[in-house]
Amino acid sequence: MVKSRTLREGALGVIDHRCNAGANDRPFAELHTHHCVSYVRKGSFGYRCCGRMFELVTGSVLVGRPGDEYVCSHEHHEGGDECLSFRLDPALVDALGARASPWRSGALPPLPELMVLGELAQGAADGSNDVGLDEAALWFTHRFIELAGGRDDKADATRGVDRRRAVEAALWIEAHSAEAIELDDVARPSGLSAFHFLRLFTKVLGVTPHQYLLRSRLRRAAQLLADDSLPITGIALDVGFNDLSNFVRTFRRAAGVSPRGFRAAARGERKILQERLLAAS
Repeated sequence: MVKSRTLREGALGVIDHRCNAGANDRPFAELHTHHCVSYVRKGSFGYRCCGRMFELVTGSVLVGRPGDEYVCSHEHHEGGDECLSFRLDPALVDALGARASPWRSGALPPLPELMVLGELAQGAADGSNDVGLDEAALWFTHRFIELAGGRDDKADATRGVDRRRAVEAALWIEAHSAEAIELDDVARPSGLSAFHFLRLFTKVLGVTPHQYLLRSRLRRAAQLLADDSLPITGIALDVGFNDLSNFVRTFRRAAGVSPRGFRAAARGERKILQERLLAAS
């Protein structure tokens, strides 16, 4: 069962989707009515659209076009999933200068640039920061179009058991991201060698296990930075980085601003991220 709550209406709508479907629930076909991008903030699910199959995990982005039929399935994960969805009307799609190619991508893997902006938008939706929900949604959508415009992703056919291995590994990484994790630790439960597991994970999810580990840590850091009472050094250590300099360098590379700058943006100093977006235009 999916519970949807509209957080914002208009040219750019924002919808909170929460699904508790599991492996025993029969998938059914649905239809996209708008251009949309949905940030997966929790859980995992399969997404079949236009003859392609994607496995989406926390941090992934689902992409939809008006008129496209799609099916979501949950055979690999019983915990349900949650998405923050941004729905665009045709005039806004044109105003953003989005060509057709971003909307043909189907889905994007967890990308650090989108994960930190997704968490910023989630904070705006929850009221835990001072960023306007419309602004956060536009920042996320703008960055999605930039990143997806030049991509030519192809979903390779994989066995169901292999997709399950990759999804279960991603869920385990997400749950243990603050710990020191080696490739062997993640590969061992699959019964595959580290090399073959690395190829499988990357093929199914579009990122390597280490990339997903770093992005899980950045996602958690983006959540914690909204709390002014938490020292940035403590956040860096709590989410799994060994030292502050490594955390600052990695976060800046992903978000385009330092953790301190991101915290300021979460407090409402919008000019910081606005200038970042203008510089990327």
